[in-house]
Amino acid sequence: MSDILEKAKSIENYIINFRRDLHKNPELSSEEYQTQAKIINELEKMEIEYRKVGNTSLIATLKGKKSGKTIALRGDMDALPIKEEADLDFKSQKSGIMHACGHDAHTAMLLGAAKILSGMRDEIVGEIKFFFQEGEETFLGAKEIIKAGGMEEVDACFGMHGMPELETGYVNIEPGYRMAGSDTIYVKFEGVSGHGSAPHRAKDTIYPACTFVTDLQGIVTKNIDAQKPLVLSVGKFVGGTKANVVAKYTELDITMRYFDSEVRKKAHQAIKRHAKAIADAYELKVDIRIEDGTPSLYNDESLTVLAAQSAAKVFGKGRNKTIPKYMGSEDMAYYFKHAKGVYAFIGYRNEEKEAVYFPHHEKFKIDEDYMKYGTALHVQFALDFLKNSAS
Repeated sequence: MSDILEKAKSIENYIINFRRDLHKNPELSSEEYQTQAKIINELEKMEIEYRKVGNTSLIATLKGKKSGKTIALRGDMDALPIKEEADLDFKSQKSGIMHACGHDAHTAMLLGAAKILSGMRDEIVGEIKFFFQEGEETFLGAKEIIKAGGMEEVDACFGMHGMPELETGYVNIEPGYRMAGSDTIYVKFEGVSGHGSAPHRAKDTIYPACTFVTDLQGIVTKNIDAQKPLVLSVGKFVGGTKANVVAKYTELDITMRYFDSEVRKKAHQAIKRHAKAIADAYELKVDIRIEDGTPSLYNDESLTVLAAQSAAKVFGKGRNKTIPKYMGSEDMAYYFKHAKGVYAFIGYRNEEKEAVYFPHHEKFKIDEDYMKYGTALHVQFALDFLKNSAS
């Protein structure tokens, strides 16, 4: 067992207790004021400098005895508007809000890493930044930290997420695309209202909008390379006011997930083209608005090699398992636009503890045994990167 994992085990109760307190008291995106205060209290005990940024985020900085490169470690803090149904002694005390994505554990692991590293200042060659980040679920938190200068002079960044595809004690660190980019597309058809008994005297928008919805999958299959994934899902469809009134307006909200930037560009063009063609065919007006989301997340190849070596020290050999990339999105990708980075998936699956649910489920649980591994990986990779950069 590695030295760093031993250090993580020695403070395991501290990490777990902090996580349980956050789990009992979840806060929604950019409202994590109590969470921020609790972290500040711990950072002050560790004598780690920090500053508040954004609404509730923190940038903490730990400088080693010798100058060198800078690495940023990130932990997200926000909960979700979900009513918890998991049977836990430390169940959410806030109705309709729960930590259903494991961000409470992410925060606790990063704080545990800060605690370990604060006692290793003499061994740190360079600087370590800890991003305690608000609003990952809304894709706003990373932007706030970047806007506040958090990524200035950062040479590499590292983050992680617990996942149920991997059992506790296993990790996934792979190069290349690991999570999808995300955009939201708003389409509004405008026609002419009229009586339901005489649709020929009006310009209905519901039928053309339905045609557009079915046509979207034709964009995926006929315009995009099948080996480059694209997902288009209509999550909201609103049209009309009453059964006997021809709908003047119909609006659609579409989520789009992709990896390749060229696929994104082609999809945007095709959606606009198809919507306009259908609107023209039925003599309608159409307005299309694209809201940029987070970019796709890409693990730097050379940095991934180093991270995999760090993981082997913590988890042991043969514990880095290959899993498919995810079509879900992560605002960690914004940091990767400013410095090379690696994002790891850590296993929390334990069927005996009912820790089997995918994030955002109302019965979401983690195997808390996984947290010592995540804490140790933060520490090990930070030390290895700084040492490797100094040599």
